[in-house]
Amino acid sequence: MAEKKFPSDIKIAQENTMLHITDIAKKLGINRDDFELYGKYKAKLPLSIIDKTKVAKGNLVLVTALTPTPAGEGKTTTSIGLTEGLNKIGKKAIVVLREPSLGPVFGVKGGAAGGGYSQVVPMEDINLHFTGDFSAVEKANNLLAALIDNNIQNKTKNLGIDPRTIVWKRVMDMNDRALRHIIIGLGGIANGVPREDGFNITPASEVMAILCMAENFLDLKKKLGNIFVGYTYDRKPIYARDLKAQNAMAILLRDAIKPNLVQTLEKNPAIIHGGPFANIAQGTNTIIATKMGLTLADYVVTEAGFGADLGAEKFLDIKCVSAGLKPKALVLVATIRALRHHGGAKKEEYNTPNIDRVTKGFENLEKHIENCKKFGLNPVVAINSFPTDTEEEIKIIQTKCKKMGIQAILAHGFAKGGAGMTDLAEAVVKEVESGTNKFMPLYNWNLTIKEKIERIAKEIYGADGVEYSKMANNDLKKIDELGLQGLPVCMAKTQKSLSDIDTLFGRPRGFTVNVREFELATGAGFVIPILGDMMRMPGLPATPASEFMDIDENGKISGLS
Repeated sequence: MAEKKFPSDIKIAQENTMLHITDIAKKLGINRDDFELYGKYKAKLPLSIIDKTKVAKGNLVLVTALTPTPAGEGKTTTSIGLTEGLNKIGKKAIVVLREPSLGPVFGVKGGAAGGGYSQVVPMEDINLHFTGDFSAVEKANNLLAALIDNNIQNKTKNLGIDPRTIVWKRVMDMNDRALRHIIIGLGGIANGVPREDGFNITPASEVMAILCMAENFLDLKKKLGNIFVGYTYDRKPIYARDLKAQNAMAILLRDAIKPNLVQTLEKNPAIIHGGPFANIAQGTNTIIATKMGLTLADYVVTEAGFGADLGAEKFLDIKCVSAGLKPKALVLVATIRALRHHGGAKKEEYNTPNIDRVTKGFENLEKHIENCKKFGLNPVVAINSFPTDTEEEIKIIQTKCKKMGIQAILAHGFAKGGAGMTDLAEAVVKEVESGTNKFMPLYNWNLTIKEKIERIAKEIYGADGVEYSKMANNDLKKIDELGLQGLPVCMAKTQKSLSDIDTLFGRPRGFTVNVREFELATGAGFVIPILGDMMRMPGLPATPASEFMDIDENGKISGLS
């Protein structure tokens, strides 16, 4: 008998019957007058709902992962499934996630609304434009870019900005490598002053980072005003506030600052807000959304992008320290497929059982477990189940984790939804209620920038040391001149390896981290070391996911994942 084909994510989502969003809001005790409808299944929540007392008492659970394969290992699916599982065992839980970027949706990775029977819905809306937050970030970013070039062109109110020093780039939410490095202002005097420029992808915009780091609307405006633009000809630093840009930028973000309420397939509440990538930005949802979740539920499950060396490190060292958040449990997602990969399997062999490769690949998971403990958090390993997993391979992981004092639990959220996640939910509750997790950041912000980078490189990545290019050393002088030594560091690094070399899988040893240059995020409140060949505008693959998508005469979408 032929094996029954598992339905696609979009088919599962489209066959689900959703509750009206007002019914979801009722579950959280939100009055109808306290939210704004975006159709029948989406709503914006006002910041006034946040209760600092409840935030301090809430149980925050972070979901992260081992170093992923290109397709990802299912952090979002696990986060959603865990939330369903927590609700099934009688806990009032809410999942708080990032918004998907159109770049990965049409590129290779797909959307970010979960998968299988652990999804947030409406899936198509969430993956495609949603409530317009990304568009607002893009417009605010590009307004500042337009104001900069207008000031250079303006003869009466010219600030004397040296075009050669401008670091602010335009953004768009699409993978478009042709826009990484461009020349603007061509075509004569009326079209502006010619200069070098470029585009980043919208999730890499500092405006996105600021939206995710802001505590309230006044804080948002202040942070926008603190954006570093460049220098004048006499080396005076210029900020967005010097161009009087922050108020107009904030106006464009008036609705984007409000978290979005949607639902899971099992009709549980979900908040989705903000969307920075974790390899080139901080990789976590907004502080506002996290605090709103902690106000509205007893358990908040949230995820941080890519592996624990990226999203989790930034979540813990930047977001939690800035916002005063203290996670009480951490879930580390692993897949047998990823362990085969880190044990030497090629892409076409990911689904082929191999005990030797899984055993060797465990070194990667082992390092991530060690890293989580450095933050005072004893992780629960969630083995995100695939049909090609074998009992022998699973037992290897569980046995090795047990020797490290860690529980490794099979997670069946993709195939079974909340019913397949109750074991993981029970383990997380046990971890929270034990009170043994005492979160502590890896470093003190008062260390120098170099000391912070070295701490992360050696402790988290396992590097022997750090080397700086001539450009990076010059940037460090600029950081010192601007008085930014006390800011945390947001490492821009490949997600494919614990090192800064994307071909070093498993647990690399004997390597040196190379800092190519620095970018400043003075508004968001951190410094960005660019490691190796990292770029902030991805390109599309040879066969983009967009080629497999379609829409019929009734507007029904297919091929979206």
